[in-house]
Amino acid sequence: MPKLFITGATGYVGGDALYAIANTYPDLEITALVRNSDKGAKVAAQYSKIRLVYGNLDSTELLTTEASKADIVVHAADCDHLGSANALIAGLAQSQKKAFLIHTSGTGVLGFQDAESSTYGVKREKVYDDWDGIGEVTSLPDVAAHRNVEKVVLAASEASAGNIKSAIVCPPCIYGPGRGPDNQRSVQVYDMAKATLSRHKGFVVQEGTNIWTELHVQDLSEVFLALITAALSPDGGKATWNNEGYYFVESGEFAWGDIGRKIAQIAREKKLINTADVDIVDKDEADKLRGAGSYLWGTNSRCKAIRANKLFGWTPNQKSLSELLPEIVEDEAKKLGLIRSHAEEATKGRILR
Repeated sequence: MPKLFITGATGYVGGDALYAIANTYPDLEITALVRNSDKGAKVAAQYSKIRLVYGNLDSTELLTTEASKADIVVHAADCDHLGSANALIAGLAQSQKKAFLIHTSGTGVLGFQDAESSTYGVKREKVYDDWDGIGEVTSLPDVAAHRNVEKVVLAASEASAGNIKSAIVCPPCIYGPGRGPDNQRSVQVYDMAKATLSRHKGFVVQEGTNIWTELHVQDLSEVFLALITAALSPDGGKATWNNEGYYFVESGEFAWGDIGRKIAQIAREKKLINTADVDIVDKDEADKLRGAGSYLWGTNSRCKAIRANKLFGWTPNQKSLSELLPEIVEDEAKKLGLIRSHAEEATKGRILR
């Protein structure tokens, strides 16, 4: 069976992708990069057959060595870490065999116009797509987030004399419970819920009409799985690679102002805050609530996922973000100690008796 090397195995995206891959292909020889023995123990507890190597994204020699042994590399760790991307590509090229690189980026790459012009909270009409508009997507300006690493991945085939076939998976605002061995929580909506509960009032960035796309993490993992299946097939299977190997993944759009107001409404209904009213915050206030909050909650990131559907028949089928918002708010309240978990309630009951 071919060999797979994965980074980000204990992360939210990488952990769920690993779950889908390992359970579909139990005979695949998988090696996972982990930072320390605590992380390694969590992976080993869920996957006894996975080989572990210890290091981080700055462990250039280790990454190059492990990539050189692999037939497929799934890079699901920090999408802005240029050194690790270069090290993995160097390793795959070093092997001088046909190999595949599946890199995780993010649709934050599409928010560059808002960041450049400081137009936070305002709706933009531009929608990118990964089929007819693929050329535009793979040639975004250098100021775009994640772009420097994407350029390296897109050039991997040329850098390896055609031996590397690369794909970029570009998820939007991700949500839903992960199935990985460690981090099972996302960031954007969850941190907005956390900030709302902590400040005891909801908020939106400026007008709040700016739009992002959404996707459940388990639907995202199905695209990783489809690409693994293609990589295991003759000549790269049904997938397109390299300059046409760019995959947006989304299940619809939402306005961040609507999400901010819904979070406040849910928190009020659950008696976690005293009002469903929201404050209007500017860029600086959003960044104080969470690092890069203005970018995460105030930019536009609009795209259409066409390629995965056309090539793999991929169709998202998990619950929508709106459907899961009450669960997200409740989970964040539990983490803040505002709601007792069932286990804590049971323990309290035993103590009282």
